Amino acid sequence: MLSRSTRSILTRASKVQPAALRMYSSSEGSVGSTRSDGSSDAFTKREKAQEDFYVKQHEKEQLAQLREQLKQQQKKIDNLEEKLDNITK
Repeated sequence: MLSRSTRSILTRASKVQPAALRMYSSSEGSVGSTRSDGSSDAFTKREKAQEDFYVKQHEKEQLAQLREQLKQQQKKIDNLEEKLDNITK
């Protein structure tokens, strides 16, 4: 025999509404789908150009940050070498 708590859990579980189901068409004419002949439209070209631009900008920012870090490290190295020279004199 089932305990009272098990029966209440089973009763609540049976009352739960099924989750909503989304259906998408997979026809070739759908927006954003690839074309079978390999051609591309203006939207696809513009989107690729925007993505490429974003990637290049992001890489430029990263390079600028790395160059700044390199300058700071070089300053630290120069200071340490100067201290070492003063100690050895």
